[in-house]
Amino acid sequence: MSDRPLPGYADAAFVASEEPRHSPLGQPDLQRVASARYGRRDLLRGGLALAVASLFGAPLPRLALARDPSAGPGLLGFAPVPVSRADTAVVPSGYRLQVLLPWGEPITGDYPAFAPDNNAAQQALQMGMHHDGMHFFPLQGSGDGLLVLNHEYAEPRLMHAAAAGLPLGAFDVPLRADGSRDPEQVYKEMNAHGVSVVRIQRGADGQWGAVRDARNRRITALTPMEFRGPLRGDPRLETPYSPEGLMTRGTLNNCSHGVTPWGTYLTCEENWHFYFVREGDGAPASQSRYSVGPQSAWRWHLAAAEAGKRDEACARFDATPRAASALQDYRNEPHAFGWVVEVDPFDPDSTPVKRTHLGRFSHEGVVFAPVEEGRPLVLYSGDDSAFEYIYKFVSARPWHRATADGSLLDEGTLYAARFADDGSGEWLALVPGQNGLGAQSGFATLADVLLNARGAADVAGATPLDRPEWGAVDPGTGAVYFTLTNNKRRREEQVDAVNPRPANHFGQIVRWREADDDHTALTFDWELFLLAGDTDNSRDLQGNALDEDNLLAMPDGLWFDADRRLWIQTDISDRDQNKDPYRPMGNNAMLAADPDTGELRRFFTGPVGAEITGCVTTPDQRAMFINVQHPGATTSAADFARGQLDSHWPEGGGAVPRSATLVITREDGGKIGS
Repeated sequence: MSDRPLPGYADAAFVASEEPRHSPLGQPDLQRVASARYGRRDLLRGGLALAVASLFGAPLPRLALARDPSAGPGLLGFAPVPVSRADTAVVPSGYRLQVLLPWGEPITGDYPAFAPDNNAAQQALQMGMHHDGMHFFPLQGSGDGLLVLNHEYAEPRLMHAAAAGLPLGAFDVPLRADGSRDPEQVYKEMNAHGVSVVRIQRGADGQWGAVRDARNRRITALTPMEFRGPLRGDPRLETPYSPEGLMTRGTLNNCSHGVTPWGTYLTCEENWHFYFVREGDGAPASQSRYSVGPQSAWRWHLAAAEAGKRDEACARFDATPRAASALQDYRNEPHAFGWVVEVDPFDPDSTPVKRTHLGRFSHEGVVFAPVEEGRPLVLYSGDDSAFEYIYKFVSARPWHRATADGSLLDEGTLYAARFADDGSGEWLALVPGQNGLGAQSGFATLADVLLNARGAADVAGATPLDRPEWGAVDPGTGAVYFTLTNNKRRREEQVDAVNPRPANHFGQIVRWREADDDHTALTFDWELFLLAGDTDNSRDLQGNALDEDNLLAMPDGLWFDADRRLWIQTDISDRDQNKDPYRPMGNNAMLAADPDTGELRRFFTGPVGAEITGCVTTPDQRAMFINVQHPGATTSAADFARGQLDSHWPEGGGAVPRSATLVITREDGGKIGS
C-alpha cells in the first residue's frame, strides 16, 4: 500500500511549542501591578513605559552582587558575532568548531553505519535524533569522558524513504492508504527518542571522536524503567505490561536534564502528552489537565492493528478505556510519563528510574542548589507550558557525600512558586492539608498531588508564568535563574510584575535569592534579569534596550560555567524563525552574560531552522559542547515534496539535515568565553 500524509499539522499548538492549557485566574492589569511595585509617583512622572523600564533598573538590594561591576575587566572576553540567517554555524574570531555525534552515528552494538534508510533495529544502535540537554562526565581528565545527551523528538519525514516526495511538514507523519502507520517506521521513531551515552576522547590533533566502550548505550521509548517514590505501586500506574504498577517502557520528549551530586544523569520528560490519544469523555484530571485528548501528533497507536506482541507496544499510546479494567487496556499509560528519570551512565546494565516525588508535569529540566554536608538536598524545575509553574523539591533526609544516592529524591516536599508584585515570593507546599489541598479539592493523598502536580499548584495559588524552561544556579551567589520563554496567549488583564507583557512574543529571564541564602527557605526575593526582544521592546539589567550585538528572542537554555558566565540559548520556533516580529534576531543563537553587570554578547549563531540547546564544558573549560537541534525544520511541506530543504547542515551539498553536537574550542587553547 502507498503512503499518504495527513494534510496539515496535527495540532497547531504543538508546532508553536505551546500547549492550550487552563486559563488562569484573572490578574491585575499592568498599571496596577506597576503602581503596587514602583509607586504612584514613578507612574505619574513617566507613565507606564517608565514602570516597565523600572523592572530592569538597579537590582533589588537583597540581590547583592558577588563583585563590584566597576572593578577590573568583565567576564566576556570575545567580540560579539552578528545576527546570521545563513545555513552555517558561526563563532567569534579566534574560535573553531567541530561537528560531533550527528543523528545516526553508530555508538554501540555492531555499529551500523548511518544511511537515510536505516531500519528500526539499526537506529537503536545509533545516535538518536534532535539532540537537547546534555552533560560531560569526565573519566580521565578533561580529554576523556562520557557525553550523555537527550533526544527530544523525531522528524518522521527525514527518517523514512517512503516520505520522499510527500508534502510533509516537520510534525507530520506518513500514513498508509488505510490511515494506519507502518510499525517499522514507528519503531524507528521510538528508537530515535530517549538518551545516548557515549564515550568521547580528544585526540592528539585536538579533534574529538566517539570511542567504542562497554558503557555506550541507547535508552529509547522502549527501554524498561522502574518507578520509585510515592507513586510506586499506585493503581493508576497499573497496566497490562506492569499489573503491579512498578514498571513501564521508555522515556519520551526528553528536553533538558539535570546532574545529581552523586554522579548520575536526570533526563526530563517534557511534551509527552502529544504521543497519546484518549477518545470520549470522562478522562481523569491527571490526563485532561495535561491535554491528553482525541488527537495524537505522532499517531504511534495507529501501528497497532497488526497482530503480535511487538505492536502491543504501539497500542499503549491509545489511552482510551476499551476493556473492563486498566489491566486489559492502556488507560493508565499516560501516567507513566511526565517524570524525571534517573540514569546511571557508568552502569550500562542499570534500569532507569522514574522519580515520582519530583512531580509530574512537562519537565524542562532540573537544576540543583549547591549541596551542603548534613543539609537537605534542593532542586528546581520548570513546567514548559504557557501559564504553568516553577517548582522546588526539598529532600526529607540530609545530604551526606559518603552515602548519597537517588533515594534522596523519593522523600521530601514539592513546592510551587508564587511571585508577588513587590519583588518578594514564597514557596507553597504541595502537601495534603496545606494551601487548600485535601480530599475536598481532589488531593486527598500525596500520590494525588504528585500525579497531578499542575492541578495541585492551581489550587495552592502558584503564579502562572510565561513558559518556565531551563534554570541555572549562580555558583558565586547562589541566585537562581529561569527563562520564561514566551506566552503569546497572555492577555492584557493577565499581566503581572514577573510576566509584564501581554501577547509576550519575546520572553524574559527571572532570578531570585532565597531568604538568608538558604535554598530550603520558604520565601525569596526576585527581579527580572532580562527582557528579551527587539530594540523597541527589550531591556537589559541596566534598563538599556538591546542592540545588534545582543538582540535575542525566546530565551530557553541556561547554564553557568565555573567562572560565572551565564550562557543563554534561544529557541525561536521554526514556524516563526526569520519572520516578523522575529526577523531582527535571525537564526537561533547562544549569548553570554555577566550576571553582575548584565552585559550581554552574542557568541554563536546556528544554521537555518535549528534550535540551539544543551551546553557544558570540560572541567578545564577549554572545550564546550552545544547541540544544534532540528536544522531545516523551517522547510515547508510543499518544499519538502519538491526536495527543496531549507538546510543541509552539517554536511552541506544535498545531504539530509542532521541534529548534532558541536565542539567549540579556542585557537590559542584558552578558556571558552574569557
